[in-house]
Amino acid sequence: MTADPRLFRATGDGRRETNAATVLRTVLDHGPVARRTIADRSGLSPAAVSRQCTDLVRLGLVRELPELIAGNGVGRPQIPVDLHTGESDGPLVAGVHIGVPASTFGLLDLRGRLLDRRAFPHDGIPAGELPPRIARGLRAFLEDVRRDRPLLGVGAALGGWVDPGSGTAVRHAPLGWSGRPLAAELARALDGLQVRVDNHARAVAQSEILFGRPEARRSLVHLFIGNVVDAALGITGLVHQGPGSGAGDVAHLPVPDSTVVCPCGRSGCLEATASNTAMARTAVRRGIVPWPDAFLVVDAAAAGDRRADRLLRERARAVGRATALLLDVLNPDLVVVTEHASLTNPEYLEEIRGAAVDHSHVCQDPGRIVSPHAGTAVLPVAAGAVLLNPLFRNPLTAAVR
Repeated sequence: MTADPRLFRATGDGRRETNAATVLRTVLDHGPVARRTIADRSGLSPAAVSRQCTDLVRLGLVRELPELIAGNGVGRPQIPVDLHTGESDGPLVAGVHIGVPASTFGLLDLRGRLLDRRAFPHDGIPAGELPPRIARGLRAFLEDVRRDRPLLGVGAALGGWVDPGSGTAVRHAPLGWSGRPLAAELARALDGLQVRVDNHARAVAQSEILFGRPEARRSLVHLFIGNVVDAALGITGLVHQGPGSGAGDVAHLPVPDSTVVCPCGRSGCLEATASNTAMARTAVRRGIVPWPDAFLVVDAAAAGDRRADRLLRERARAVGRATALLLDVLNPDLVVVTEHASLTNPEYLEEIRGAAVDHSHVCQDPGRIVSPHAGTAVLPVAAGAVLLNPLFRNPLTAAVR
C-alpha cells in the first residue's frame, strides 16, 4: 500500500482559502475522518485543520459526527467529520444539461450523488425562448424535490463553445446560439440564484476529477459523442480551456478509414462519422428505425435487432479509431468516453477499446479507456459538477455567493 501524496500547502495571502480547499478535498476522499487523520494525509498542521474545519462547519459544507467516536481510544476523543450530506438539511446543487432536443435536470449532494432527475423535452420551442423556459421547468422540478434543503446554485452544461468565465454560449450551432449570455439569463429567471455554465465535455472531465477514478486526477482525456462531438483535457486536476475557452473542438478530427463527407467539405471528420445525428440518419437509410433518433437505435439493438447492433458496433469502432489518435498525441492516464450505447451495454465499450488499442502506437492497455463513473447519470451529474468544482477549489468564497 502506498501513502497518500501530500496535498499542496499554501503560504501567503491565499493560504486560508487554499488550506480550506485541501481540508474539504481530504474529507471528500476519506470522510468520515478525524481531524488528526486529515492533518496526516494533507500535510497541514493540526491547528490549521481545526481552523478550517470550523469554517467549513459554519458554512454548512462539513458536519461533525460525534456518534462515530470510538469508545476505547486513548487520550482526547477525535470527533470525525464528513461532508454535510444529511437528508434533512445537507446543501444541494442543481444540474442542468441542455441538449438537443431535450434537457435533463438533476439534484445532487456534495458527493456528486444524483438524488433526483427529470427530463425536459423542448423540441419545437424556439431557441431564443429556451433559457427562460428551461428556468421555469427547473424551478418546478426543484419545488417538487428539494424539500427545503439549502440550494447552493445551479450548474449548466451544454455542447459547443462555452466561455465559463463570462457565462456565455459562444457558439452552439444546433441551437443557433452565438454569444448568448446564458448564465445571466438563467440567473435572472431564477431570481438571482448563482448559475455557472460550461461545455459538457469539460463538465464531465471535472466530474471525473472530483468523484471518479484516482487516475483522472493525474491526466485524462474525455471524448463526448452525442449530437455534438467534443473533448476535454485534464492535467493534474485542472481542465484545460485554452484562449477564449475554445479548447476541445474535435468535430473535424479525422477518423482513419472513414469516407463520410462532412459539411466542411472534407471526408472522415469525427462528428460527421460518429455523432448521434449521423448515426440516426444512417439507421433511417438502412430501415432500422422510422425516424432519426439515436436512442431508438440503441433500444432496437437491446431488443435484439441485429442491424441496429451492427450499426452501433460500426460507430464504436470509429470512435475507437479517433480515440487512438488522442491517445497517441496526449497519452493520458485515462480516456473517458461518453457514448450512450457503451453506457448501456459494455460490449460497445469493448469495441471502442479494441479499435483504439489496434490503432494506437502508445497504448496497449484497454483498461485505460473507460465510461464515466456516473454511468447513464453522467450528464446531470456533470452539470452539477460545473458548480461543485469551484466550490471544492474555493469553498470559503464559492459557498457564500
